[in-house]
Amino acid sequence: MPHVAAYAPGSPSWVDLGTPDPDAAATFYGGLFGWTIVAGPKESGGYRMCLLDDQPVAGIGPQPNPDMPPWWMSYITVADADRSAATIEAAGGMVVVAPMDVLDVGRMAVARDVAGAVFSIWQPRSHIGAHVVNEPNTLCWNELTTRAKGESIEFYRAVFDWHAQAHGDAPGDYVEFHLRTAGPTALPGGDSAIAGLMPMVGDMWPAELPNHWMVYFATEDVDDAVVRVNDLGGSVSVPPTEIPPGRFAVVNDPQGAVFSLLTFRPDAA
Repeated sequence: MPHVAAYAPGSPSWVDLGTPDPDAAATFYGGLFGWTIVAGPKESGGYRMCLLDDQPVAGIGPQPNPDMPPWWMSYITVADADRSAATIEAAGGMVVVAPMDVLDVGRMAVARDVAGAVFSIWQPRSHIGAHVVNEPNTLCWNELTTRAKGESIEFYRAVFDWHAQAHGDAPGDYVEFHLRTAGPTALPGGDSAIAGLMPMVGDMWPAELPNHWMVYFATEDVDDAVVRVNDLGGSVSVPPTEIPPGRFAVVNDPQGAVFSLLTFRPDAA
């Protein structure tokens, strides 16, 4: 299982779960992905590391705001969190948690993009992010789901120098984001894309669904994984479905946090 040594600035590098019940979440994700959940130091405020083969792949922590729903947060590596926070605001976004040190492991901020989708930036110190990606039971994709396709493309270009590659000219066509230097969270198989954009166009998207970042975890068999989700007390929002580049499902953990599962097949890309 190859390990990631570093992430280029602009690369999605980490995900963590904010949840009202970290103990129940640890049981669910440990059962689903085979993760070992390890409590952080006392000063981490209840944060836990999710390990796969002793390598950190995700985090779980208590919700900072109990009025917010549980969610999976996407982190994007930056060289300088303070400078990137200023760039976010200059590009029309909003910094909702100002840059702050996280113990001695890094410096972070939480922001909303130009259309309100929430994400975090991460300036690494001792913690680079996920040590393993694109393997079963690890992070494999981050996808912006938004009603503001054009504005979002311009925002992420200005902030992270992401270059958009559309799959067509229609408003609802998918977009891939690329860095000049591909990051480790590019799709398997040599594709240089590091993230995606799914436009919310048409009646299939509930009006109350906010613009958001979706987290995808790789799995060897999405159909089997969906069975485990149900057995562990979760639920399924979108059943296993064929898409390029494989087969995916959208599921919910027992506390309601939404995430996606993907079985990648190069022949389906």
